[in-house]
Amino acid sequence: MRNTAYSRAVLASEWTKIRTVRSTAWTLALTFVLSVGLGTLVALSLRANIDRAVNFDPAFAGLYSLTIGQLGLVVFGVLLVGSEYSSGTIRTSLAAVPRRGVFFGGKMLAGALVALGVSVATVIVTFVVAQTALGPHRTMIGADGVPARLVGAGVYLTLICVFSMGVATMLRSSAISLGILLPLLFLGSQGLGNVPALKTVLQYLPDQAGLVLMHLAGPQGDPRFGHDYSPWGALMILVAWTAASLVGGHLTLCRRDA
Repeated sequence: MRNTAYSRAVLASEWTKIRTVRSTAWTLALTFVLSVGLGTLVALSLRANIDRAVNFDPAFAGLYSLTIGQLGLVVFGVLLVGSEYSSGTIRTSLAAVPRRGVFFGGKMLAGALVALGVSVATVIVTFVVAQTALGPHRTMIGADGVPARLVGAGVYLTLICVFSMGVATMLRSSAISLGILLPLLFLGSQGLGNVPALKTVLQYLPDQAGLVLMHLAGPQGDPRFGHDYSPWGALMILVAWTAASLVGGHLTLCRRDA
């Protein structure tokens, strides 16, 4: 009972930090605005050029913008951890919660829950607004295959945020973490993952697995846009990357001075 109460107190403390940091609202709002705004623009563009569309996929309009909107959640995850190191408050936090494993777990759980809530809301609203913009060419949220893609999108956004938190804990710097993650995720999602010379390796990066999970990549076996694994394989890859970052973050926090 005492350990449970202690863990709950740590979680409540981390939740308070999230609510009181100004950057939290901005980065989460950025995720939502980018996703919904770009999703609407993509849908309107597809609608205007529907006669020239090849292999038209109405769900694409409601999901593709998430590959850009995810950057807001990545920034949120990095700042949630990195701001304590840059401000020096990590020493105060560890003095208040000397059990570093509990401190790390509380911070990761608090961040993951916020990311999950924002991801679910963003995915649903983006999809609905984009389909509305498509007008008569839209699909329904309950159409065949759509629920799985929406769930996959929510899972991906949540896991990529948690992955970012683990990376930031290992690197102990917001600037270095963002300097690595943002170019990697942006450039990977926007084309480098389809370059034949790089695809063999890059297809196993977390953002590429996210494309497969949301069915935004080509079909499995497609020599140009496809990947060598299924959506279930993509989920396992994402979980593996996230778990590795959390293990690395935990070990770094426990073995190094604040």
